[in-house]
Amino acid sequence: MTRSQQPALTLFAVGMIGLGILSLVYGDFALVWQPVAPWIPGRTVLAYGSGLIMLLGGVGLLLRSRVTWSVRILFPYLIMWLLLKVPALLVAPQMEAVWLGFGEIAVLMTGGWVLFATLAGLREGSPLTFATGANGIRLAGMLFAVSLIPIGLSHLVYVKQTVELVPAWLPYRVGWAYLTGAGQIACGLGVLFSILPRVAAWAEVGMISVFTLLVWGPAIVAAPKTRLRWTAFFISWAIASAAWVVAQNIVPKPVAKPDA
Repeated sequence: MTRSQQPALTLFAVGMIGLGILSLVYGDFALVWQPVAPWIPGRTVLAYGSGLIMLLGGVGLLLRSRVTWSVRILFPYLIMWLLLKVPALLVAPQMEAVWLGFGEIAVLMTGGWVLFATLAGLREGSPLTFATGANGIRLAGMLFAVSLIPIGLSHLVYVKQTVELVPAWLPYRVGWAYLTGAGQIACGLGVLFSILPRVAAWAEVGMISVFTLLVWGPAIVAAPKTRLRWTAFFISWAIASAAWVVAQNIVPKPVAKPDA
């Protein structure tokens, strides 16, 4: 990872640290983003363990001597996050909300995947080599692109709920709900089909970042003791930084040269 990519790595680390601290403070998982059933044995212990992984993993990303092991731990950990969303997809595949949840965590996971692909430093012959280097970045980019589509669709399917999140001072809030939904779908398709993929990915970074600052930032100021708002803020922060990590590493498809 180059020096110019360091800010994205740092912001991703801060997001993990923030979520880790919340888990340790409340002795619980990240609410709807980590749907662990109450009947799971040792649930509270697992929640504290989850918080420690995020906290220490995030701190490790900030330390040059620990970054390799941090990405090796955080990547499979984020895969487990994503797998927690699979049961809901199997039970209610017709509900767009469950695809939204899957898409959000998938975007977060792709950021961890790109960091793994660029920083894991696996030995030659490792069975996980396919997930590293240019091939790993390409696969992560494809998952990132596909994951944006259900996120955008949620704005269109749940217009009323989306409008409630649009700041009241913005005019024509319904229009913003439709515009951001269509925009996220377009960003996903742009990356997926390599139509100005970098522009599309950076546009997505901008949208999620603005959403984080304009929606959850003021929400925390209004109710600083509310756990849900802090959790939503750091989840949105982590997703935005993950999208940034992906955007910086997207490589457009090479243009085929005509035969001489």
